[in-house]
Amino acid sequence: MTAVTEAPQTKTPRNLKWRVVDIVVAAVIGVAAGLIFLAWNVGYVGPKTVLEPALPGLQGVLNGPWLFAGVLGGIIIRKPGAAIFTELLAAVVSALVGNQWGGVLTLEAGLIQGLGAELILLAFLYGNFRVWVAVLAGAGAGLAGSINDLVLWYAGADVAFSVIYIVSSVVGGALIAGLGSWAIAKALAKTGALNRFAAGREATVEV
Repeated sequence: MTAVTEAPQTKTPRNLKWRVVDIVVAAVIGVAAGLIFLAWNVGYVGPKTVLEPALPGLQGVLNGPWLFAGVLGGIIIRKPGAAIFTELLAAVVSALVGNQWGGVLTLEAGLIQGLGAELILLAFLYGNFRVWVAVLAGAGAGLAGSINDLVLWYAGADVAFSVIYIVSSVVGGALIAGLGSWAIAKALAKTGALNRFAAGREATVEV
């Protein structure tokens, strides 16, 4: 009898180069998120008037909806720069239509928030997109965005306000932008809309 040995399986290296479909889908995510940003630019005012007097700084939790574009783009596209691209593009849409913060500062905020999510995905070398990584990416976006806000909008704030604002922003980012984006990506994958992406091919794999 002849012994048969199996050839060792080699892991296919991940391709981190952007494809045309990556650019198109990232652009769609960015623009769609920007439209949601426009609605939240107005919608957040009501909850803020309740949270801010109750506990100054707690309004940071409301930053979550402005942070999801980068996380969603990052966990779907899975390429370097995707989180920054989608978050910044969403900010561009918000800035072009107009908001109460001005165009330049809106773009700057989008860049910083996207960078916060991007750095988390980079820390895992764009190779882990489980739910807890998405939550960390949302938290990273919240942390970066809250520090940026404290420098530009709340300069001179006391320690208590700063700590509450940062913590609430991180929590809002983790839950709304992180967990929320992961849930959206899973829902899209189950429809077949992401079949050309790893996120779509993993739709039936339990996380």
